[in-house]
Amino acid sequence: MVVATAALDARPSARTVLLKAHDARGFVFYTHLDGRKGRDLQANPHAALLFHWPRVDHGVQVRIEGSVALVHDAEADAYFASRPRGSQVGAWASRQSETLPARDAFETRIAEVDAEFSGRAVPRPPRWTGLRVAPTSIEFWYGANFRLHERHLYARDRAGEWQRRMLYP
Repeated sequence: MVVATAALDARPSARTVLLKAHDARGFVFYTHLDGRKGRDLQANPHAALLFHWPRVDHGVQVRIEGSVALVHDAEADAYFASRPRGSQVGAWASRQSETLPARDAFETRIAEVDAEFSGRAVPRPPRWTGLRVAPTSIEFWYGANFRLHERHLYARDRAGEWQRRMLYP
């Protein structure tokens, strides 16, 4: 999915991430809080998500907007423990969003971290966690010929109940 954030100065940023969980509470992805998206979401805890399937009929999109909160440590720990060891080591080795002088510097960091945790489980890095987007609106967009698309918006009202309405394309 694409996740869009905005810094406090309103500069937007979008990137593709993996949706790792979803339930009635929202949509979860994982990241390092010191990277750009982590910093953006700590400063401005609102995000937009976009799923796009261009090859389904004339295209289908699902847009989600909502508030963002950290997942509980136990949830982040459990997910981190389920990742392949190489991904766990990479989470420690990466200084997400910082300038990398050369690829071999990263390879060296990976080897150092791998050696540090040799023979034991790799714990979750302290600033690496999950973020849950609790939706306040979800829009389903269905492409059609001549740009006569069909759009359905579900939005929570003040009581937290979902209301549905159609939108013009």
